Amino acid sequence: MDREALLTATYACIARNGIDRTTVEDAAREAGVSRATVYRWFPGGRDQLLADTIAWQTDQFFVRLAHEVEHLERLEDVVATALRQGHRWLQEHEVLQRLVATEAGRVVPTIEDEVRRLVPEIARFLEPWLPHGDPVAAEYVARMVLSLLGSPGRWDLDDDAQLAELVRTEILAGVR
Repeated sequence: MDREALLTATYACIARNGIDRTTVEDAAREAGVSRATVYRWFPGGRDQLLADTIAWQTDQFFVRLAHEVEHLERLEDVVATALRQGHRWLQEHEVLQRLVATEAGRVVPTIEDEVRRLVPEIARFLEPWLPHGDPVAAEYVARMVLSLLGSPGRWDLDDDAQLAELVRTEILAGVR
């Protein structure tokens, strides 16, 4: 049994029961291990197990998104693709959508924590596409993309013209 198997099992419990009703015992049973094994991997108990599971799922999302854009050469294309794909995936993610609808008070602060954790990582990922690899500009773009992923406001991210205008006038205008 490895850490990822426990995270996978915990995610299955969250998907089935929600965050508030998922226990260490549930995760142990799902993974086929003892509670002691869970505590060996997650000494902080339930809080650490849940936080690490959410962080792991978030990381999986961004690894997938990085794979979608890694072959692109222009920053405009990277940002547009990340926005379109990321927004679609978030909208189609049944577990996330259900948790936001039923446990928003628990999920939203966790998402905010994840965004704070991810901004520097996403900025480092974006630096090669920016003029002179500017870390401040990369952080600005990362924050804008993360903000728009979940809440694009008046922008239709499935409309090529609107997406191009958003990227050109709202996101990249600030770094050029």
